[in-house]
Amino acid sequence: MVHFYRAIIESILCSPITVWYAASTAKDKGRLQRIIRSAEKVIGCNLPSLQDLSTLRTLKRARRIVADPAYPGHKLFVPLPSRRLRSIRTKTSRHRNSFFPSAVGLINRARVPH
Repeated sequence: MVHFYRAIIESILCSPITVWYAASTAKDKGRLQRIIRSAEKVIGCNLPSLQDLSTLRTLKRARRIVADPAYPGHKLFVPLPSRRLRSIRTKTSRHRNSFFPSAVGLINRARVPH
């Protein structure tokens, strides 16, 4: 059942999640999380939340972009001397909620020692 969920439902939810998650509304996120909770009840085990899936996929994609200097968006990930990345300045919330600024923020939060 878990394999079916990951292959069918999670793949549909997460294939473009890095693009739409940061800009989606709380209402939309709640509706999609409800699908995951329903699948948990049917399967009978805990599944990662929509936010966890988004964070993992965004970090994975951003790290691939940082490692590939030929990628067109590579120049947006500017390292600072502290090993963090320079925040991307945005003027609109639409740009702030897009992939690159949210990915830089996630990478910087992942690198902060707790």
